[in-house]
Amino acid sequence: MRITVRVKPGSKKGPLVEPVEDGSLTVYLQQRAVDGAANEGLVEILAKHFGVSKSRITIEAGFTSRIKRIGVDL
Repeated sequence: MRITVRVKPGSKKGPLVEPVEDGSLTVYLQQRAVDGAANEGLVEILAKHFGVSKSRITIEAGFTSRIKRIGVDL
């Protein structure tokens, strides 16, 4: 499954995953976007959200962007 995710790093709301009407997700992270910490946090929270291991979550596009395409192997 592929999904589009809008990431909000450094948020006081996080960690939180909110679905959006268009089928994408908004993910609030406490980690800042420094040295890949936000990407690692994103993988962790999405793995918990979907109930899969972290190795089943891949960032396919948008490594340095706030909008990312994520692959999930269910």
